[in-house]
Amino acid sequence: MNNNRVVIFDTTLRDGEQSPGASMTKDEKLRIAKALEKMRVDVIEAGFAMASPGDFESVKAVAETIKNSSICSLSRALDGDIDRAGEALKNATVPRIHTFIATSPIHMKYKLRMEPEKVLEQAVHAVKRARKLVDHVEFSCEDAGRSDLDFLCRIIEAAINAGARTINIPDTVGYAIPHQFGETFQQLIERIPNADKAIFSVHCHNDLGLAVANSLAAVAHGARQVECTINGLGERAGNASLEEIVMAIKTRQDVLNVETNIDTKHIVSTSRLVSSITGFPIQPNKAIVGANAFAHESGIHQDGMLKHRETYEIMKAEDVGWKANKMVLGKHSGRTAFKGRLEELGVHFSSEAELNTAFTRFKELADKKHEIFDEDLQALVSDTRTSEITETYKLQTLEVCSKTGETPVAKITLTVSGKERRASSEGSGPVDATFKAIEVIAESNTSLELYSVHAITSGTDSQGEVTVRLERGGRIVNGNGADTDIVIASAKAYINALNLLEAGVQRAHPQAGNV
Repeated sequence: MNNNRVVIFDTTLRDGEQSPGASMTKDEKLRIAKALEKMRVDVIEAGFAMASPGDFESVKAVAETIKNSSICSLSRALDGDIDRAGEALKNATVPRIHTFIATSPIHMKYKLRMEPEKVLEQAVHAVKRARKLVDHVEFSCEDAGRSDLDFLCRIIEAAINAGARTINIPDTVGYAIPHQFGETFQQLIERIPNADKAIFSVHCHNDLGLAVANSLAAVAHGARQVECTINGLGERAGNASLEEIVMAIKTRQDVLNVETNIDTKHIVSTSRLVSSITGFPIQPNKAIVGANAFAHESGIHQDGMLKHRETYEIMKAEDVGWKANKMVLGKHSGRTAFKGRLEELGVHFSSEAELNTAFTRFKELADKKHEIFDEDLQALVSDTRTSEITETYKLQTLEVCSKTGETPVAKITLTVSGKERRASSEGSGPVDATFKAIEVIAESNTSLELYSVHAITSGTDSQGEVTVRLERGGRIVNGNGADTDIVIASAKAYINALNLLEAGVQRAHPQAGNV
């Protein structure tokens, strides 16, 4: 391997999915995996095959579909986990098993209840077993950021001797400080006799807001793989953000002296896809992919930009996929032009029926909205595909009356398993009344965990995209809906969440996979 190239290991589909409410269906994982492949991500961690039958099927589907990226499955250092991962990856072009065990004193004592020597023995056994199934085995020392350095050296040396080709040093709880974490990598690489036989990887959580800084510090001290997620998605405060890692390396090659294989022009479109599927909006001031990332309001900044762009911009917006192009299709446009534009955006239809459904929705939107933007199309496709699950509940009509000084009232008609039901309810606002009216019919026994609204584009005719997070019996789902009428979008999102619960799409997150 070129020692100046950093491998980008994307774990959006595994660690990113451990964000509460961020679980994805198999089809959604495939859409994201295809976008990552188009972006030339080196390794895609598709899931945790042992976690559930759904996770196994997702890893298997991604492994069978993606050809230009290595596909990885996480596994604990247990025989059953490793065998299940190997089975899911059987048809992958370049399979990888990522096995891990905790190495910090606190984890070994209280979580594993194992002595260090037993942990080392199990790690070696796991790597050897995995190596019988795939050529590339990655070994992680869970909670390495709080582990004893001498013990890390011993267990890593043993893992490399057992056949591990990548060694991951994760800051599992986001505890590290950049200079200290960088020094840890340097010492490990210098002290471990067979360190040159493996690639050292870094995987940082963002509990102190230092995930990207810690990852870059590791790269500066010898790490040649970075594990990250789109939009920094992940458990608790998230993971290191792929877009920030990649653009920091590209922008500051003078300091870091490394490069990646990423096609950065697909960063923004992939970011929006992940945001749409997970229901996690991107904050406007988010680096690289936020709406304000390349906006300049200060008069001094604007003056400098007009004279010479590099006075205030260190990157080109176009390099990460920002475009000012408006969608030129309208209600008179044909299916071929519609399909062609979506393919330019990286959206491909799996069937003629799916294309027909999306095209019908496009025509409906074109009747309501004069200008259709790329963001509208992406939301429309997401809305189309989330509706493809078995729909126990379908919205037929919604009427809301909201007057100054009077209590809002919503009247709704749903079909429930094909039978029409009507209800009405008052609420503190039109959306509250709508949700209560839906619940009169559904009696879902859920709790509303999140209600989020954001405008897809600018203007008063913009579509509103709504995310509704519902919880029932420990299972969390995100429902999404988009419409130029925000109340209708809200109803769609709530109903989508109910349908996801009824379809059993969601699963509990495997906390054992907390690398």
